[in-house]
Amino acid sequence: MHVTQLNHECLLHLFSFLDKENRKSLSLTCHPLREVFLDPRLWTVLHFSSPCQLTRDNFVLGPSLRYLTVCWFSSRVLQVCNIEDWLKSSFQKDICSKHESLVSTFLAHVCHMCPNLLWLSLSGCGHITDQDVISVLQSCRKLRCLHLENCVRITDCSLQGVATHGESLVEVKVDFCRNVTQAGLQAVKEKRPCIQLSAERSADMIPDSKPEERLPLGRTLQKVLQFT
Repeated sequence: MHVTQLNHECLLHLFSFLDKENRKSLSLTCHPLREVFLDPRLWTVLHFSSPCQLTRDNFVLGPSLRYLTVCWFSSRVLQVCNIEDWLKSSFQKDICSKHESLVSTFLAHVCHMCPNLLWLSLSGCGHITDQDVISVLQSCRKLRCLHLENCVRITDCSLQGVATHGESLVEVKVDFCRNVTQAGLQAVKEKRPCIQLSAERSADMIPDSKPEERLPLGRTLQKVLQFT
């Protein structure tokens, strides 16, 4: 018996054991398997370990997506992304220009195509903004868990978005996000006491400072050491 003689539901089950790349390779062998690959029900969970994976065509975004994770652990490039824009050299800016809009663009697609998302985890995404997070909260009204780690452009505005738009949220983590303040965390606790909120180190880190705001030498040295 050839695999294509199995019914669609059985093929969906078989595909569920494969990773994204193997699903794509198998889907190129014939039309029936391509139809299985394109079935949104196959894509309830997506995990990406680098932004470049977001540009590949080995996955499908759709209303069945429930759990989404984008975790980038490339320490060398991540350190460059974490530096304030006005402190970056031309070489560092060139590195960032190759990927800085990838996650934001991807999240915009998620907002339009994945209204039933329940879990979103973003780690090391140094270029996502408060507006990216707020757009997800506005579009994915069923979102229950939001985890943000080492996302340096995230500020109290995202926390305000949590309080305003996150009516289904039960858990929020903002770990190692240096531009989140204790006041912002407290505001969420007061407005949404039912949310389990945690922020490891975030409110204790040194926030970004505008170029015209001169930091004392000691604090400047601390900022430098954060990226070494």
